[in-house]
Formats: sequence, C-alpha cells, structure tokens
Amino acid sequence: MQPKTNQDDGKLIATTYNEEKCREALARFVLLDEAPFKTVEGNGFKYMLSVFEPRFHVPCRTTIARDVLQVYVDEKKKLKDFFVRNQQRVCLTTDTWTSIQNINYMCLTAHFVDNNWKLQKKILNFCPISNHKGDTIGKALEACLKSWGIERVLTVTVDNASSNNDAILYLSKIVNSWNGAIMNGNHMHLRCSAHILNLIVTEGLKDYHESISKIRNVVRYVRGSPARLQKFKSCAEREKISSKKLLCLDVPTRWNSTYLMLESAEKFQKAFEMLEDHDTQYFRDFCLGEDKGAPTSLDWEYARCFIKFLKVFFHATLKFSGSLFVTFNTFLRHLCMVHSQLQNWCDSKDIFLKHMAENMKKKYDKYWGSYQVINPFLFIAVLLDPRHKQRLLRYCFALLWSEDKANEMTSRVINTLNELYYQYKVIYFANVEAIDNMPIANDMPADNDEIDADSLFNSSYMQLVNETDGVDNKTENPGAISYHFWTAKFGCCCRIQTLL
Repeated sequence: MQPKTNQDDGKLIATTYNEEKCREALARFVLLDEAPFKTVEGNGFKYMLSVFEPRFHVPCRTTIARDVLQVYVDEKKKLKDFFVRNQQRVCLTTDTWTSIQNINYMCLTAHFVDNNWKLQKKILNFCPISNHKGDTIGKALEACLKSWGIERVLTVTVDNASSNNDAILYLSKIVNSWNGAIMNGNHMHLRCSAHILNLIVTEGLKDYHESISKIRNVVRYVRGSPARLQKFKSCAEREKISSKKLLCLDVPTRWNSTYLMLESAEKFQKAFEMLEDHDTQYFRDFCLGEDKGAPTSLDWEYARCFIKFLKVFFHATLKFSGSLFVTFNTFLRHLCMVHSQLQNWCDSKDIFLKHMAENMKKKYDKYWGSYQVINPFLFIAVLLDPRHKQRLLRYCFALLWSEDKANEMTSRVINTLNELYYQYKVIYFANVEAIDNMPIANDMPADNDEIDADSLFNSSYMQLVNETDGVDNKTENPGAISYHFWTAKFGCCCRIQTLL
C-alpha cells in the first residue's frame, strides 16, 4: 500500500489496487470524454494501461458498454434519491424535434439549486415521442417526472410552438393534483427568451437575405479548396488586412452563426474585390452573366448594418441561454437594452436601418410589448436581487413603458411576490412568525460588460442612483451579505431565491 494525499484534508491515506474501482474509473473516462467504446481495444490504449497498472485487465468494448450503463443506473438512483428525500422543487426546460431519420425526440432538463446553493443542470430524459401534439408532450413529461419522483415544479421553459401551450396546460393540471404547483400553476409556462430573440432577428433579416446570400456564396467558394484559400490570403496580405479572424461559413437557419460569418467576412471586403482580378474562376462564377453573384459595395454596407443589429442580439442570447449561471435576475436588464436599441434604430434617419428595426419591433411587441404577456417571476427575480430591489424594477418599467405605469406595475409585482412569499411560508415555515414588511435594500449596479448597449444602460441607471441616493448607497455592500445571514433572517425568501 502506497500513501496518498487526500485532497479534502491534505492527510495521507492508504490505497490499494481495486479491480472494480479501476473498471468504474474506465467507464467514467468513456462517459466524461465521450470516447467510443472501441477505444479500450486500441493497442496504444492497452499499452498505456499496462504501464500504469500491469495487474489491470482491460475489458472489451461490450463489457465497457455494460459498465457505462451501470454507472448511469447508479448515478440516476443517487439523483432520484436526492429528489425524493429533499422534495426538491425544480425548473424544467424541454424541447422536441424531428431527426433526419424522421423520428420525433424530446429532451427534458431539470435546473435547481442544491443544498450547498450550487446551480445544477441535469438531463432527466432523452426519448422518442410519437408526435408533437400538446397532449403527447404533456403525458411524456408527466411520465418522466413520475419516474424521477419529482412532484414540485415551478416553471417549464419551452419555445413558442402552439402545441407547447397545450402541453404546459396539461402538465400544470397534473402537478396541481400532486399539490406540487405554486400559485396553482398559473405562471408555470415560461417562454424561451432566446427563441423569442431568434424570431425577432429572423423577422428583421427576411427582406435582406439576398445580400447575406451573396456573402455566404463567396465565403463558401474561398473555403472550397486549399488553393482558393491561399489565393485569398495572398490578396489579404497585399491589401494589408491585419485581421487574424478566419472566414467561417454559417448555418442559414441559425442567425447567430450568420452574425459570426458576417463579422469575419466584412473585414476582408477589399480582399474579395481583389480576388476578382487574381482568380479567373472566381471572376467567371460571380462577376459574369446576368445574375451577378459577387457582393457589391452596397451589400457590404448592408452587412455592416446587420452586424450592428446582430451584435446586440447575439450577446443578449448568450446571457439568456446560459445554463451554468443564473439568468432570471438579468432578464429585465437585457430586455431594456434590446428595447432601447430597437427604439433608437426605429428613430434613425437611415431608411435601411429604420425599416429593418420597425420589422423587428412588430415581432418584439407581440411577445414583450406588454407586462401581461411576460411571466411575473422574471420581475420577482429582480426584487430578490440584493443589488437592485425596487429601484431597478421601476427604472426598467419606465424605460419599457412609461413613468405612469412604472409605479402601478411595480406594485403588481410586489403583490405577486407577497402572494408567493406567504404560500411558501405555509408550505415550509408554518411556525415562523409573519414578516410584515419585506426588506428592501439599496442596490449596487452589476459589473459592466464590453457591450456598448450594456455600458449605456449602466451609465443611465447609475445616474439615477446618484441622483436619488448619493450618500446612503456608500454605506452598503449587498454583495458582502452572506448566505448564513439570508438563511437565518429570511429563510422563506431564500427558498424562493433558490428557484429564481
């Protein structure tokens, strides 16, 4: 037995060879690195393990497949025991699609905060379904939750397919019958913000796809062979283009990849123009004939406008779709930035910019144009953020709608929070004395990002903070409030915070 340092306490512990532990470790290696099962039968792999531990017999691919399945079964049991033991309330995200083999699939993911206040993301199920009807999806969700012992659900995030409305309505009735819904499941349905942004952007770009298509075609041509790429690089060097970015081809159905393609390509406009003189095949394909396919100077100007538009939505999508960090409390902030940018572009004197923004604004108003169509839990999360509280809520409401509505809508959000608070108090803290006044703390602004829209929002919000609360704000550092303080003094609020 050789001594080994325990990473937890730094003490030396005795270790010995264990065949089962080695088999399990090998199975976890295959899982974590997504290695093919045949890896274990490679001569180089076997030689490496023979040097590491000569006594270990490397299993065949069939055996390692069984070991991987056993690891999954063991981990699933641990997670299920956690859900059942803690009666954990979760937020769910689900999506359905049809594969190229014409098979319908559904994926269900649970998001929750564990007992150590760490955000967790666990895929609960990945299964085929018979069709995309609402009842079918709802019943599949019900079966999955039953198999995991999950009865308490706060929200289910889905895209804007009409069938999802029926699916969530069905599921909310089921969860209500389990006594696992909050506020009768009235706010269980949460629309995917990233998907809404996708709809807004698609609406704005649909009338200008020809310019994008031209740039896509020349990028595809240059990337088509090493010889073409080398000629293009030579043209870029002659034009003294210093950009280190490489040309990337987009997926036409994914606008975020289109943004990355345009952002890299527009820097090489002069190189593409020079390529017309140095590549006869390029000249024949794109510059001759009635249907000229080479991007014109106007197409490149359009591309730069697209980039300006898409940059705001690209970064907002990254914030909305994050799964390794909390996104609820930042939704309103990024919604305001998107709204302000659209409003500024709608007022622009540039006709092209104005027309594209107006198309986007129509789609924006459909999903985010009024308070009633947005899930109130997204606003409650701002109230529970100790850096902001009511002030940021009022400020954002005034930006989105009007000063007159800001106070009214803030009061409605607070009333919803009070209702949520007292329901949690009954469920979890029946013996705790009622807290008459919800604590409202001064706020501190979040750190600035590199995005211009974010900096603009921070600047205007901080101006409001300085005008309304110059001295008192210096005495408080909400970021220093400890977990133990919150759990000791505001236990019920902490329960809500773990969900939002």
